[in-house]
Amino acid sequence: MRRTSAGLRLMAGTVLASCLTIAAATAQTAGSDDLVKMQANPANVVMPTNTYDNQRYSKLDQITAQNVGKMQVAWTFSTGVLRGHEGAPLVIGDVMFVHAPFPNTVFALDLNHDGKILWKYEPKQDPNVIPVMCCDTVNRGVAYGDGKIFLHQADTTLAALDAKTGKLVWAVKTGDPGKGETGTGAPMVVKDKVYVGVSGGEFGVRGWVTAYAIADGKQVWRAYSEGPDSDLLVDPQKTMVLGKPIGADSSPKSWEGDQWKIGGGDTWGWYSYDPKLNLIYYGSGNPSTWNPVQRPGDNKWSMTIFARDADTGMAKWVYQMTPHDQWDYDGVNEMILADQQINGATVPTLVHFDRNGLGYTLNRETGELLVAAKFDPAVNWTTGVEMDKSSPNYGRPAVVAKYAPGSTGADVNYQGICPAALGSKDEQPAAYSPDTTLFYVPTNHVCMDYEPFRVSYTAGQPYVGATLSMYPAPGGTDMGNFIAWDGRTGKIVWSDPEQFSVWSGALATKGGVVFYGTLEGYLKAVDAKTGKELYKFKTPSGIIGDVMTYEHAGKQYVAVLSGVGGWAGIGLAAGLTDPHAGLGAVGGYAALNDYTALGGSLTVFVLPPS
Repeated sequence: MRRTSAGLRLMAGTVLASCLTIAAATAQTAGSDDLVKMQANPANVVMPTNTYDNQRYSKLDQITAQNVGKMQVAWTFSTGVLRGHEGAPLVIGDVMFVHAPFPNTVFALDLNHDGKILWKYEPKQDPNVIPVMCCDTVNRGVAYGDGKIFLHQADTTLAALDAKTGKLVWAVKTGDPGKGETGTGAPMVVKDKVYVGVSGGEFGVRGWVTAYAIADGKQVWRAYSEGPDSDLLVDPQKTMVLGKPIGADSSPKSWEGDQWKIGGGDTWGWYSYDPKLNLIYYGSGNPSTWNPVQRPGDNKWSMTIFARDADTGMAKWVYQMTPHDQWDYDGVNEMILADQQINGATVPTLVHFDRNGLGYTLNRETGELLVAAKFDPAVNWTTGVEMDKSSPNYGRPAVVAKYAPGSTGADVNYQGICPAALGSKDEQPAAYSPDTTLFYVPTNHVCMDYEPFRVSYTAGQPYVGATLSMYPAPGGTDMGNFIAWDGRTGKIVWSDPEQFSVWSGALATKGGVVFYGTLEGYLKAVDAKTGKELYKFKTPSGIIGDVMTYEHAGKQYVAVLSGVGGWAGIGLAAGLTDPHAGLGAVGGYAALNDYTALGGSLTVFVLPPS
């Protein structure tokens, strides 16, 4: 198409104006607390978690429970990539940053012109990384800081891009895909550092979190999930677990021999940060292998909540939720930070909804366990957590042997375990509203049969050791619920059933509306107080992305990525048909094929003109 000189000047001016917006935002907030200042403006979304506390709450209130039913599509954008689209875009000024699954394309879109492409970054990666990506080729988002966009690629390259131009500023390799290490999680920026974790527990990868300098990519510290105290960055006397020092060599003592070296505990979930305490919080995943008979012991510190000093990486406290995990109940789900009124006092809490089906409330300063309760009534692998501080089992779940693979010491099929390895909730993040003081949780209502088998470790090869089949929990056909949860009491306030697992992230807003997406592809809006459905719209593909909202030119918008995939949608995403494939998910979600198809698109919503 031929362009006139005037048209070219107009296009150049648009790009320049958008870039200047980013430059101005960076200049105005330069300093150690730049992101603290930027996230205070709800018009922008400067990090994947929306804010450091991971509440995924927006103060925007143009869209309310009274008018959300009028919402309509403003514009759409195709990423040009299939497979599962997790995470959400960022918005800074007039520019939106959108990411995609492998090959991890990143787009900068002009919000002044309905998502016109300002720049595009498409890294060149070896496609051999795809076979070592467990449960789809997803990526959970990019992060912003110091005028840069940070992307953790599938091949474990951490790339820093100039936010104005998309040009590569620096890149560093964080892991080795040849050993099964991959990058699927979203980075987090705090002050002058960017933090990333690693995926690969199904390949015997020993988990870690690493801090890099945002200026040049130099490694500042790395903390492993298992191993010697020097690798864990713990102090045997000062790092606490439930009010007591963890003691010397707490991790190696809980493994047989050197099994900890291939012990899993990976860190591909979400991170949060408390600026007042200067602590970052995250969870570690399942131990390797999935066959628990091959790794006797508590397998510390897999399945653990970590609280670490943001500057040094030193752990202040830890709490292991599922010692000797026998079900693949990864502990990587988000840590939501909220100050709550408990027994008449304001307590700095951390709330976590684990794959094991238990909702935890802890004091995020001390690591004290306050609440541990089932957030899906179907959970049967445990009768509950010991809350008596005088008990030697304080903080441990009481395991039901009938539903605990390996408990007989033999590789036999254990049936009717609830939840399935997918968990009562996977990585799809919950939200919290300070207005209602409720947490909004996307959940799975799925059970499984689990048969362990012996497996040998070979670097870069699957190290699973179990065969699974999944199906709806007893008493119905619904495989999911969207619930409101009281983190102070450990009680469900209301619950909306869904035909399939709710595999999208939630968003709560000051307008009294909570948003989430469904595997069939619906964006839904419900009343924050009652759960009443107020709006739904069928997007082009199943939603496993996280709903976000921003303001541009005085209007509030809501946006979500759709593109079915992830673990629940791996059958569709990868074209698998064996019901036991996808670690058992293909058979459990076979009916999903009748409701949606592959896609990769962003849908943006707005209220119509009044």
